[in-house]
Amino acid sequence: MTIFTINEVTKTFTNGEVDEQVLKGINISLKEGEITALVGASGSGKSTILTIAAGLQRASDGQVVFEGNNMTSMNQEEIRKIRATDFGFVFQSAHLVPFLTVEEQLMLMLDVSESPLKKHERKKEIDKVLKLIDMEHRKEAYPASLSGGERQRVSIARAIIHKPKMLFADEPTASLDSKRSKDVMTLIRELTKTLNITTLMVTHDEEMLSYVDHIITMKDGRVL
Repeated sequence: MTIFTINEVTKTFTNGEVDEQVLKGINISLKEGEITALVGASGSGKSTILTIAAGLQRASDGQVVFEGNNMTSMNQEEIRKIRATDFGFVFQSAHLVPFLTVEEQLMLMLDVSESPLKKHERKKEIDKVLKLIDMEHRKEAYPASLSGGERQRVSIARAIIHKPKMLFADEPTASLDSKRSKDVMTLIRELTKTLNITTLMVTHDEEMLSYVDHIITMKDGRVL
């Protein structure tokens, strides 16, 4: 089932007196339980699509529709609510809070997403997710004691702990070596399928494309 669509989206940035159109009528449909990768050269517009889809910036024109609701007509508070409850984010860097343990990182995300779970239920949910990513033995560890791959796995757990419907991943393997990249992509794929999440990912790494369901190639602000 299609859960997310981008319809005729354009984006124009103004640099002094010059307007630069970086997206030129983008159309994309995303289905539940599938991973779609955005690929293309630097400057092709793929990261701009991701940030617009995730509600991190506004399109200049067109529609971004999530579960039948047009996000482009929503106010900032409505978009913030969707980001907190229905969206999850994974970036190139894990961006973990240095003074929080692995368990506390996930507990903080449950707070931010205003989870209805009670404290003891939250701890059970955290244990369940940490088992999914094979990190239950590290739940008391701080980020400084984790490897790069472990930190990225925790960032993925943080992104899905509140059961989002959409996962946005911006170069999630760019800072990892080949083996850890494959481990992270295997995890993203398994979670996408197991939890029926819709994943939109930007990547430059062609080796990671074997893990995705659909590939969208960008060039000069257009979908090829």
